[in-house]
Formats: sequence, C-alpha cells, structure tokens
Amino acid sequence: MQFISDQSLGISNLPPGQLPPAAKSQLLRFGLAVLALSIAFAKPLYDLVRFASNSDTFSYILLVPILSLYLGWLKRGSLEPEFSRSLSARCQHFVIALCFAVGLIALSVFFTAGYQFVPQDRLCLSIAAYYFFLLGVGVTFLGSRIFKVFSFPVFFSVFMVPFPVALTNAIEIFFQHASAGAASAFIDLSGLPVVRDGLFFKLPGLSIQVAQECSGVKSTLVLFITSVLAGHLFLRDQWKRVLLAVFVVPVAILRNGFRIWTLAWLTVQVDPNIIDSPLHHRGGPVFFVLSLIPLFLLLLLLRKFDHRASSRHLGVM
Repeated sequence: MQFISDQSLGISNLPPGQLPPAAKSQLLRFGLAVLALSIAFAKPLYDLVRFASNSDTFSYILLVPILSLYLGWLKRGSLEPEFSRSLSARCQHFVIALCFAVGLIALSVFFTAGYQFVPQDRLCLSIAAYYFFLLGVGVTFLGSRIFKVFSFPVFFSVFMVPFPVALTNAIEIFFQHASAGAASAFIDLSGLPVVRDGLFFKLPGLSIQVAQECSGVKSTLVLFITSVLAGHLFLRDQWKRVLLAVFVVPVAILRNGFRIWTLAWLTVQVDPNIIDSPLHHRGGPVFFVLSLIPLFLLLLLLRKFDHRASSRHLGVM
C-alpha cells in the first residue's frame, strides 16, 4: 500500500477553492479503497442494515452513510484555510497504525470471543472495526491535508456504529430517572396533587410509572446528531459546536418531563382516556419538534456571536 504525503499532492501552492488533479486522483483511489473495504465487510454491513431496519432506537443508522456522502460531496473541490497545516510523516504513520490497530483489536475480539456476546454487541465490534479501518484508509490514501478537508464526513460515519447493549441501557436508565425528576418538577409547578415514589407517580385517578421505554433515547440521539450537523454547517468555533451538542442533554430531559406531565395533566384534568390515546403511544414526533425550538434558538444566538466576532475582526483589519 502506497503512503501518500501531502507534498506529493502539490497542495502547498493550491489556489483557494480548488483541488489539484493529483488530489482528485487520490480521492478516486480512496473511493476504490472504501469500496474494497466495504466488500470485505459486506456481511456485517448487511447485518447492520437489517438491525437498523428492525430497531426502533437505531433506525437513524440507515441515514448516516447517505448524510456522510452528501457532506463529502459538499466539500469537493475545497480546501479550507484552517486546514492549511499538515501532520508530519511520523504523525501520519502513527495515526494510520493506531487506526488499523484499534480495528484489528475489535476484529480479533469479534472472532475470538464474539460468540459470547449478544447480536447487538457483536455488530458493534464488527462495525467499529470497519469504521477504524475506514479512518486508516482515509489518512493513508488522502494524506493529512486532504483528509482534514473531508474529516467531518468521515468522523460523522461513527454514528453507524450501534451502541453496545450495556451502554444503551445505561443511557436509557439515566434519561429515565432524569425525566422522572423533570416530570415531578412540572407536576409540582402545575399544582397537581401527587405522591411520588421514585419512578412511580400517584395522581387523582391515575397511577403511572416512568418506564425505561419513556427515556426517549431514539429522539435524543436524533436530536444530538442534528445538533452535530447544525454546528458543523453553521458555526465556526469548536467550543460553540460542543456547547450546541451538549445542550441536547438538558433539552431532552425537559422534553421527556414535559411530555410525561402533559399526558398526566390531560388525563387527570381533561379526559381519562388520554393516557391510552395516540398522543401517548405515537406522540413522540410532536414533542421532538418542540425540542427543536430551544436548540434552534441557541443556534441563532451562537451564530449572532459569530457575526459580531467577524465584524470586529473586519473592523480591526
């Protein structure tokens, strides 16, 4: 396998907004390498498609490769100024070796001990191996400068890797208990009489339990991916992108608590049948859209700071 250096691509004198023919050739080779890697992992990738198609939590995985390819397409022919520096040859070799080493470790665990794991955990191992091989192939065939241009689409592909069962359960339990706390606060603020015992709420004519299925993990993951995409597309500073992504956690907790309170309040005050209505069993998208509002407002605020910073910078210039 030929190691690609940035100097060999002739990027040092690259005009803004244009990739040299040599770089385009490397993109083609990278695409062929990814195709070969995908053929080698055809069985795990097929299992991933079946798993995502039948999973309520991880159905978003089917969209990740499409979004990654689209984001890569948006980057075609552009070399962003902030990525003008490249890694040294030694660092590139280290990154490549690290990626392939992690991929090989995941693959070896899959083949030697994978039979002891549940299907979701086995799939996590095999797709994680595929992902780290993908990173290694990217740096090998593109060189660090061009890889940095397309780094976000490649790194975004990590959302293809399904969580192991233990992590999924831990996330669900966290949001389950946090959502119960938020729901309790909403109920207290509304003045509804309630007796709470952990995850159990006893209201007039209604007893409810905040089950693990009420954690809203799927919508939270989709909201998190949305925030990562929005931060990449609309924000310049890394800390603002991180803030937008982290903001998803309290938003998700408040959304779940508000949903529980809404169902409880309507059931007690309006119609006892609300608890078994479509609003309960299929009303998730409605509350998901509501949770987009504070995320959108924060994005607008952070973009406003970006514009102010740009104006001050232009004033200084």
